[in-house]
Amino acid sequence: MTSHPPLDPGASALLTDLYQLTMLKSYYERGMHDTAVFEFFVRKLPGARNFFVAAGLEQVLEFLENLRFTDEELDWLAGRPGFERGFVEQLAQLRFTGDVDALPEGTLYFPHEPILRVAAPIAQAQLVETRIVALLQLGTLIASKAARCVLAAPGKLLVDFGLRRAHGAEAGLLAARAAYLAGFDGTATVLAGKRYGIPLYGTMAHSFIQAHESETGAFLDFARGHPDNTVLLVDTYDTEAGAEKVARIAPQLAREGIRVKAVRLDSGDLAEHARKVRAILDRAGCKDIGIFASGGLDEYELAKLAAAPIGGFGVGTALTTSSDAPGLDCAYKLEEYAGIPRRKRSEGKATWPGRKQVFRVLGADGRLEHDILALHDERQPGTALLQPAMRSGGRLAPALELGAIRAYARAQLAQLPEHLKSLEHAEPAYRVEVTPALRALADEVDRRQRALIESDVPAG
Repeated sequence: MTSHPPLDPGASALLTDLYQLTMLKSYYERGMHDTAVFEFFVRKLPGARNFFVAAGLEQVLEFLENLRFTDEELDWLAGRPGFERGFVEQLAQLRFTGDVDALPEGTLYFPHEPILRVAAPIAQAQLVETRIVALLQLGTLIASKAARCVLAAPGKLLVDFGLRRAHGAEAGLLAARAAYLAGFDGTATVLAGKRYGIPLYGTMAHSFIQAHESETGAFLDFARGHPDNTVLLVDTYDTEAGAEKVARIAPQLAREGIRVKAVRLDSGDLAEHARKVRAILDRAGCKDIGIFASGGLDEYELAKLAAAPIGGFGVGTALTTSSDAPGLDCAYKLEEYAGIPRRKRSEGKATWPGRKQVFRVLGADGRLEHDILALHDERQPGTALLQPAMRSGGRLAPALELGAIRAYARAQLAQLPEHLKSLEHAEPAYRVEVTPALRALADEVDRRQRALIESDVPAG
């Protein structure tokens, strides 16, 4: 029996919107091959968020490096209405040959700041829109949610438990990466451990205990089968009674060379149960057995539990679905074509034209003071955030180790002003200044567009 590797839909050039292909066909037919500049940004902060954490760049670069249509995909496309063989044959040669500038993963950013810029022949830059938006939105959502959890539970062990509730396998895998990048300590997702080197954490299932006639017997069987990872789930029937049983068997297991690392709470009033369980364990001389909690947690619950005698938390659904903000008002928009700045002026969705740069200014205390949104060739105070990532379709540097990105993200969070670390909407909001030169360019583009609109009258 032949084994085939599982299909990765993210590797397919057909994982896109139909209108990207219809646009490509029109560009080819009209001979439009000039360089287009697109930028990805988020229009506004959702809910109580005060900042974003950039994530997903590595997956974007990997996608761009490997972009191509397979023979099978091209044969299928040639059979679809509107896609003639000549156009499909041109697609066979399509590769990404453009430039990418981006914020390093882990960088904090704010509304209207571009975190990625693509400059490439317009067909290439257009085709990649759907995948870029999907990857950067997911990365930002989860990394930002995870960072809020880290700020809410300082010093606590935080583990991603969300794969089973994620919106698809890829989302669960990338959520584990984004959460670790933003400061989580590990994940229960095994493939994330293999692929990204993220530390793996796991305990035991309620079903294991239910399958035993004796809860104590289940604890002993699990401990002896996993002597280096003995974390016992005590809430299957009665939380405090379960803790009493752990306290009774802990000395026996110790004589066998097995240390019970922790007990896990997964239901009920976690703070109250934790206090009672801590007292039970301490009275039995088991002060070295920790308490780990899970079950419907988000950053708000973590903040409430921060003072409870709980050493770590497993965060699942709320993390991997970014439950309070499951989507971003984000966009990947054309800002320049054929060397001419362009601007969308739709109501509520206007963009700043041209290639831009973000400069970050720190205060005397080393904290973020304000950002400056400027034209890419302006000189401004502060540090330029958008950095070259690809040139002519090739990476400029190997992928960073995830641990290094995580350390950088930690340093970024340390630079947040205290009021922006709040779980509630902070006032004042972080200041992003727009330079006079960029405003002047927007006015100039508006004047040109108005003149074109006024002259664009259908012939009688």
